[in-house]
Amino acid sequence: KGVDDLCLKYFVEAGIICARRCNREDLKRLAKASGGRVVTTMADMEGNEAFDADCLGSCDSVREVRIGDGEMLYVYGCKGHGASTIVLRGANEYMLDEMDRALHDSLCVVKRMLESNTLVPGGGAAEAALSVYLEDYAHTIQTREQLVIQEYADALLVIPKTLSVNAAKDASELVAKLRSMHAKGQHSEDSNDDDLKFMGLDLVNGTIRNNLLAGVVEPAISKIKSLRFATEAAITILRIDDRITLYDTKGLA
Repeated sequence: KGVDDLCLKYFVEAGIICARRCNREDLKRLAKASGGRVVTTMADMEGNEAFDADCLGSCDSVREVRIGDGEMLYVYGCKGHGASTIVLRGANEYMLDEMDRALHDSLCVVKRMLESNTLVPGGGAAEAALSVYLEDYAHTIQTREQLVIQEYADALLVIPKTLSVNAAKDASELVAKLRSMHAKGQHSEDSNDDDLKFMGLDLVNGTIRNNLLAGVVEPAISKIKSLRFATEAAITILRIDDRITLYDTKGLA
């Protein structure tokens, strides 16, 4: 709903900025950020009009800023907690959509991280370490299951290879160096080699680095779910042992 012109007159005389129309979700976010509460009516239980001062929020300043073709109301220095706004600006709608998608993915990663409270180094570090470990474990198997484990270990290297190719780097050389470092870290008894398990791809410079120190990490729960779903999908495909093709009188059905 809008604001009556008579009410606007009193707001202007009191030096109060008034927003004529706001979405309900925006009102809730503003109330959460400023520490106030959304008041839908002034009537109390006795039918009289009253207002509780505790419902008011507080902030340092409120400004109207022009962005592009529209104007936005900025609220600075909110006293509440747990709400903020990120303004995305781009040349066109396609760029804004891509920026929104990337920002949403980043926020989801942070959300998963806070939920699981565990992380793994990114840049192909987890896949390379698991691949080296499974190859060593496959050598201890004396049945044909050894072939399955070896193929699983090779399939894990698709992630660092794809990352290298997408960054226009030499995938074969980078993955070989990455596997060599992880193999050394898993087999060495020297305590100085413990940090080798955190080594991952640096796709900007085309080298190998400690991604844990570089801040390139991933939520452990997302990595576990990805491996689990991929394994279940592969098992489902392998269970298809035959194909039945039906023919009718006119040809293939």
